[in-house]
Amino acid sequence: MAREGNARPPSLVLVATPIGNLGDLAPRAIEVLRDATLVAAEDTRRTRALLTASGIPAGHRLLAVHAHNEREAAARVVACIAGGGTVAYVSDAGTPGVSDPGTALVQACVEAGLLVSTVPGPSSLLAALAVAGFPADRFVFEGFLPRKGRARAERLEAIAGDARTVVCFEAPSRVAATLADLAGACGDDRRVAVARELTKLHEEVWRGTLGDGARRAKDHDPRGEHVIVVGPATTPPAEVDDETLDDAVRRGLERGLSAKDAAAAAAAELGVPRRRAYDAAIARRRPTP
Repeated sequence: MAREGNARPPSLVLVATPIGNLGDLAPRAIEVLRDATLVAAEDTRRTRALLTASGIPAGHRLLAVHAHNEREAAARVVACIAGGGTVAYVSDAGTPGVSDPGTALVQACVEAGLLVSTVPGPSSLLAALAVAGFPADRFVFEGFLPRKGRARAERLEAIAGDARTVVCFEAPSRVAATLADLAGACGDDRRVAVARELTKLHEEVWRGTLGDGARRAKDHDPRGEHVIVVGPATTPPAEVDDETLDDAVRRGLERGLSAKDAAAAAAAELGVPRRRAYDAAIARRRPTP
């Protein structure tokens, strides 16, 4: 049942929490967290600390709902709301469901015909987009890029030709590699803003080109989660068909270039991603069965 005095209708409430500065917890978020029947949390230890810092008693109301148990825990959340309670859900930081758990929980409540609402607030995605200085009337959020393989290559190729501002999340240990890959796909001169530790004491926003950003990242020991904001492609590359690409690669190979160098030459000539050109070079060198 809902806590005594809680006039809020039975529902799941997604509550955005600070991405660094505890002062960013909204008054309405404090109210919802204080009055909720259950507080579902990605990490109950971090949420208990947040509640304590905000003067909110946690008691026995905390329920762990994270990426590994979200679907199973959803049954308890649905039962609580169906019984007249209110469940507040928070991720570790920012807005639940945006590159964080929460989507499966929302789906379960929607399928059960229950009310789902939100207390909007901190978002590293929107914070980085706002301070980057790029057009934000149209943008795309890529989340964390795939770590390797064809999936990564395809996402990089899509970013290279995107006329919208592109926002990515990245872990500190992979920032240099991702900036280098973005430079390889989009060109060294593509504009970028790299934000880290937003709203925290050591907040930093670096702006420049992908080429300079990749070189800079190699010489730094970045800490904290990063948001990479890539400026829009100014002129989307013309479509290059496979036959034209294959012909360019063939000319390079016939000049005695390695597959890597022939691919680089073809990519520069036609304005296609290096990965696509390299795949064409490898296919041409592969023996015919």
